[in-house]
Amino acid sequence: MLRTLKITAVIAALALVVAACGDDDAETTTTTAAPLQDIVDTAVAAGSFTTLATALEAADLVGTLKSEGPFTVFAPTDEAFAALPEGTLDALLADIPTLTDILLYHVVPGKVMAADVVGLESATTVQGSDLAITVDGDTVSIGDATVVTTDVEASNGVIHVIDTVLIP
Repeated sequence: MLRTLKITAVIAALALVVAACGDDDAETTTTTAAPLQDIVDTAVAAGSFTTLATALEAADLVGTLKSEGPFTVFAPTDEAFAALPEGTLDALLADIPTLTDILLYHVVPGKVMAADVVGLESATTVQGSDLAITVDGDTVSIGDATVVTTDVEASNGVIHVIDTVLIP
């Protein structure tokens, strides 16, 4: 999704340059951005959340994160899942109640943008526990994870990409 957003931004910028250099008497047309996808489709389109998508499907949470929301998801990358101790992911996929708790621990109700996150000390997750939030200069940590990308907007909320799977 980030790649698609970057490509869309480049196309939009080129269109503005071409329009600025064009004939002043020429008709102008406006284009509208493609509508945002929901959180699940946005994550899948990004290509770096296949393990998260698999886990959401196993826990039967895809429908929830495709619903109206809004939600804020602290989304661990495939690399974050790969960093779990060997066998942990397979064990979680076989233990749906624990997997569900862990996944819901990554979701906060409402749309909390990065500018708001940095002003918080904690956030209560859908799972029910609080996530500690710390800010050290430009580095924002959510629990034991570092936020590596912020404000990936979706039609039903926002995704902040993290480098570690959070365990309640």
